[in-house]
Amino acid sequence: MKFDIDKHIDASGLLCPEPVMLLHKVMREAAVGEVIEVIATDPSTTRDIPKFCHFLKHELLDQIERDKTYVYYLRKAGE
Repeated sequence: MKFDIDKHIDASGLLCPEPVMLLHKVMREAAVGEVIEVIATDPSTTRDIPKFCHFLKHELLDQIERDKTYVYYLRKAGE
């Protein structure tokens, strides 16, 4: 899938809960409908980021794993 990315988070090397904390900060600053790309290396993000989206009603557009790197594309939900 291809998305126009509005914001980018590189959480490589960060461990739980830091990737989700960074994502939460960026989501607060993002406009409704913006797409955020998150790159992480912590395997716990495969559980944490989908739960974050579900709980806060953001749309998880795609989730990709390549060579122990996890990439997520999220769309900010309406307030």
